[in-house]
Amino acid sequence: MNPTTTAVRAGLRRGVIELRSTFTNGQDLFSYFFPTLVLLVAVFFMRGKTVPGTEFSLGARALPSALGMSLLFSGLLGLAQQLVVDREDGTLLRAKAIPNGMVGYLMGKLVLISAISLISFVIQLTPGVFFLDGLRLGDPSAWLTLAWVVPLGLAATLPLGAVIGSLIENPRNVGLVVLPVVGLIGISGIFYPIDALAGWLQVVAQVFPLYWLGLGMRSALLSADLAAVEIGGSWRHLEVLGVLGAWTVLGLVLAPMVLRRMARRESGSRVAARRERAMQRVG
Repeated sequence: MNPTTTAVRAGLRRGVIELRSTFTNGQDLFSYFFPTLVLLVAVFFMRGKTVPGTEFSLGARALPSALGMSLLFSGLLGLAQQLVVDREDGTLLRAKAIPNGMVGYLMGKLVLISAISLISFVIQLTPGVFFLDGLRLGDPSAWLTLAWVVPLGLAATLPLGAVIGSLIENPRNVGLVVLPVVGLIGISGIFYPIDALAGWLQVVAQVFPLYWLGLGMRSALLSADLAAVEIGGSWRHLEVLGVLGAWTVLGLVLAPMVLRRMARRESGSRVAARRERAMQRVG
């Protein structure tokens, strides 16, 4: 059997094992799913408000956007955090020492993060059936749209997460990435329509995948009438496909180069130095 194929199969098994382990670890469950609970609570309290100029529930409008935001957090920050932690404890160095070990390692992480992202997606979407009106969950076209928006969203964010995780050595510095992401949330129309913002902020928001993930989710789950409050008055599916596709290509070009550079630089002395710094932080 081809060595790369063997590594991929081993990575798939590794991802399944790590996923099972996650569901037996309270700390992992909290870190992965507590943000989901916070989002649901926020959407629940927004359900009594309406989208400006309409009678549609602001909570129902915000839920699809929050689903897109959750995918970005999982793909971008989830994978980055995994890489940084595994660099510090030597897991990456051990993977590097095995033939095609990095291929298997990365495949395992992709399986883990993708599965957790999809589970979080279902957990967030399910309560919407019971306490939010106006979601098109019974429309087959909604599920067809989700069938391409969700995988494309993960494809656009996971490689970027790998790039970020490769560039950061200290787990504490992952928090620095959260700050610009939070800023993007504020201007990307996640909780309120973006057309209320200044024109230059709308342009900035549309450069990044977060806005388009939210728009794609809204186009799947909301009625066509709600497109009137979006930029251009439509769901712009071609633009969603184009921008997320462009970020996917960019990530797939950058990630292998950055990951190879990171792997070449890994050594026992670097791992020992990181562990010493970690012990000093704990002490």
